[in-house]
Amino acid sequence: MAGPHETTPDQGSFLPANSGESQQSVGALLGLALRRPGGRRSVSLFTLLLLVAGVGMFAFPAVTDLYGSYQQRHVKDQLADPSFKTDYIEHRVKVGEGLTRLVINNDRVHVNVMVVEGTTLAALQAGAGHYETTPFPCDQGNVGIAGHRTTYGRPFNKIDEMRPGDTVELITPIGTCTYQVVPGFAGHANPFVVLPSDFGVVGQSGALGTGHWLTLTSCHPKGSDSHRIVLRLKMTKFTPVTTAKQSRQGGK
Repeated sequence: MAGPHETTPDQGSFLPANSGESQQSVGALLGLALRRPGGRRSVSLFTLLLLVAGVGMFAFPAVTDLYGSYQQRHVKDQLADPSFKTDYIEHRVKVGEGLTRLVINNDRVHVNVMVVEGTTLAALQAGAGHYETTPFPCDQGNVGIAGHRTTYGRPFNKIDEMRPGDTVELITPIGTCTYQVVPGFAGHANPFVVLPSDFGVVGQSGALGTGHWLTLTSCHPKGSDSHRIVLRLKMTKFTPVTTAKQSRQGGK
């Protein structure tokens, strides 16, 4: 489809003119194929293959969602293991293992997803993964997390609807850190779009390395990996796990 500043190419430059004669000849060939022995069977088989392919295309996201849900339950069990806190503190979490829980809850976006360590294809089948080259949640620096938009639970499906002031919580064994979406910066809005090769968005240079930041990334546009959509947030609060427990006990 042509964009707002593009012109649609002349169809004649790509395809021969669509005449009545060509339509008749195609119809005649199809009729001849159907009259020949096995012709109807071949056409029926082709139609069936098209139907199966179409059903598969529409069913694929649902299948990945089911698999992602299974992976999420597995990761949740990992985070509930008493030994996980020690592994987390000592940064001994392996690729594919659970790392943190990411929660977004506003009037536009609702997300509650377990995040695994690593951004390999296998790791991201759980829905969201932590860039290994970035700090652990709540640590100083620029924490990077990638997530799917159209498959495997689609945790970042509505990342483009996040606005300045919206918050994201990362729940860890040592406490909960709250990050807030910052206004647009460096001449662009937030979220913003970059090329897949722009790994600087999860880099640690300058203020990103000295502050407490969170960067969420996902494919853009939906269903395509031609670009990446990026959301930048800054930590505004850290609630130690002991304080969180005391608050819950006090409310009973």
